[in-house]
Amino acid sequence: MKAIRVHEFGAPEVMKLEEVPDLQPGAGQVLVRVRAVGVNPVETYIRSGWYPRKPALPYTPGNDCAGVIEAVGEGVTRWQVGDRVYTSWCLTGAYAEQTLCHESQVHRLPDNVTFAQGAAVGVPYATAWRGLFQRGRAVPGETVLVHGASGGVGIAAVQIARAAGLVVIGTGGTERGRELVKREGAHHVLDHHAPDYLEQLMALTDGRGVDVILEMLSNVNLAKDLTVLAPRGRVVVIGCRGTVEINPRDAMSRDADILGMSLFNGTPAELAAVHAALVAGLENGTLRPVVGQEMPLADAPRAHVAVMTPGAYGKIVLIP
Repeated sequence: MKAIRVHEFGAPEVMKLEEVPDLQPGAGQVLVRVRAVGVNPVETYIRSGWYPRKPALPYTPGNDCAGVIEAVGEGVTRWQVGDRVYTSWCLTGAYAEQTLCHESQVHRLPDNVTFAQGAAVGVPYATAWRGLFQRGRAVPGETVLVHGASGGVGIAAVQIARAAGLVVIGTGGTERGRELVKREGAHHVLDHHAPDYLEQLMALTDGRGVDVILEMLSNVNLAKDLTVLAPRGRVVVIGCRGTVEINPRDAMSRDADILGMSLFNGTPAELAAVHAALVAGLENGTLRPVVGQEMPLADAPRAHVAVMTPGAYGKIVLIP
């Protein structure tokens, strides 16, 4: 089979398409024939070598894909050959024609969801759901700000929050992105490049502020976020590309919480709950992954550049 391999940490060009041996499932494992692969920003951090968790070299990047179960290992009873699935983590990397997963790392892909859409579920939708409810403790009727809502996690958060009965305010940096955020369910959409967008946000909430903020670029926005929180508001830090200086008084005066979040820290029970909710949302159509670009697997280096470029629009997907 063909797979992207990384033999040294570095720039996107360290990713090479190579021929590697076919895989065979062991006990408790399933073999997935990959039809589409989701590209996530965290994979660029890992590839560059400065992410705290580093895989042993050489490795195949990625955890999100969708496809069909091709074989099952000894003791697997939950899955059969031919089942359509999406993955949430895998054992051998997702940027490949095949991947091995533990049977708990695959989830049913409803027939109404394409493989490309399925590849957009794992990290983005699980991050959004866990950020909103397990870390942000959002409840129906509250107001949530999705800061940077036009990318994979942002669109997921908009759809999930709207379906759960929250008032959703999303931001986007381009007109095209803002149109997408509005179309996917945000009640209000703001341009986060506008100098007065935070004043606009406060006006939308009658001066109260927002209850929950999902923050995709905390090194730029966290200090400002703290000034627009409602009393006992929560900022969930989902993405960060550097350091930031904040005024703790802005948190103190509101009894506000700054909450870090990583899917790596989710317990098996928490993640099982997340994916049960996601499959239900995919089935009933409230969750509709948006694929912005499809590229051949060999274009993984170009995809890594694109996923870090401002002006996100949906999910970038690789097709083996």
